[in-house]
Amino acid sequence: MEPDLFTAAAEDRQEKDPSASPLAVRMRPRALDEVVGQQHLLKPGSPLRRLVEGSGGPAGASSVILWGPPGTGKTTLAYVVSKATNKRFVELSAITAGVKEVRAVIESARRASGGFGKETVLFLDEIHRFSKAQQDSLLPAVENRWVTLIAATTENPYFSVISPLLSRSLLLTLEPLTDDDLRDLVRRALTDERGLGGALTLPEDAEAHLLRIAGGDARRVLTALEAAAGAALATHEAEITLETVEATVDRAAVKYDRDGDQHYDVASALIKSIRGSDVDAALHYLARMIEAGEDPRFIARRLMISASEDIGLADPTALPTAVAAAQAVAMIGFPEAALTLSHATIALALAPKSNAATLAISAAQEDVRKGLAGPVPAHLRDGHYKGAAKLGHAQGYVYPHDVQGGIAAQQYAPDAVSDRRYYTPTRHGAEARYADVVERVRERLGRRGGGPDPSS
Repeated sequence: MEPDLFTAAAEDRQEKDPSASPLAVRMRPRALDEVVGQQHLLKPGSPLRRLVEGSGGPAGASSVILWGPPGTGKTTLAYVVSKATNKRFVELSAITAGVKEVRAVIESARRASGGFGKETVLFLDEIHRFSKAQQDSLLPAVENRWVTLIAATTENPYFSVISPLLSRSLLLTLEPLTDDDLRDLVRRALTDERGLGGALTLPEDAEAHLLRIAGGDARRVLTALEAAAGAALATHEAEITLETVEATVDRAAVKYDRDGDQHYDVASALIKSIRGSDVDAALHYLARMIEAGEDPRFIARRLMISASEDIGLADPTALPTAVAAAQAVAMIGFPEAALTLSHATIALALAPKSNAATLAISAAQEDVRKGLAGPVPAHLRDGHYKGAAKLGHAQGYVYPHDVQGGIAAQQYAPDAVSDRRYYTPTRHGAEARYADVVERVRERLGRRGGGPDPSS
């Protein structure tokens, strides 16, 4: 049987017994005018509106990729298209479908188009779960407009969708729903006959808590509302109190995909907050990662990098602290590892900052890439093998420990970079003393050069 978004049997059962379907399903909009949020995608002439209205003419409706967080309306918009359009509407899920199913839909669409002049809209949910080969199988159908594709994804399509398919589709970005959007949705669900039909009221404090835990997710807020309503009805209450909501919804789910964008975005925000010395923001992002079940070893690795990248010698204890945290979390795991990660995050956020070590190695590497290397000075070469002396290796080398002050004034760098200065210490924290030391040492070594300042 050809797959369909909502089968006739399921719809018939829903009509006879609304409680058989979740509240979030029952409250799906039946027309574009009922859609909350995403109004930037529903303006006159927009690709989605043209799909729904069946706009024809020489410029047909385009295939689209809907990208947005869960619960922002991707499936809802596809459902509205399925209800409103007079085209064939076929649904596949990348979780269960493969190339065989895709080819079957495409072949059926070609027959419908050639034999009956009927266009096909294909809704493909979770397209990021398709492999490259599976996505490739869609290209001929999309390019020749045998099907108009509506693909939905929660992951960044620039990473999860192949470029040829992206270039043949319009990318439409859905935004998290605002509190006002969710409030409209909740109030509609309370009064609409498809929803709770006015059986219960919802005080403002309970409503505010529902919105807070929703995090911009329509499905989540309706699921929470349904759970709280069920508890209230079971005890014959007339309203859904704040206490009822709190009792039925233990905590807010964290909007965080450990395999997608948010994994990197939140980690980036953590490090940038540490770099900016905002300890409270850093702890917020740390908490989000912990609550989402992030691997504590991943967090610890990021902290070790930050200790060298952003702090360095401004606080020489930063790296040992981060390394100790990494060792500790590897041994103890969550939940206790949260304490160690908090300890390290606070220490790094409040430490004086210096990126001098980062700039120094970057400048040195850049010179090497440009070919500024040259042979190692002969007196620094290995002299521990037979014949080395004949080659002049290690001859004339001055052993620093034999010199007063422990600094031997001799050439160490190759000729090509003998005048380069890569390390430019700041005057932040403990690095101030290194700034004084490095100038004295360079003077003793006779290093008068400079070259470009790595910090410029």
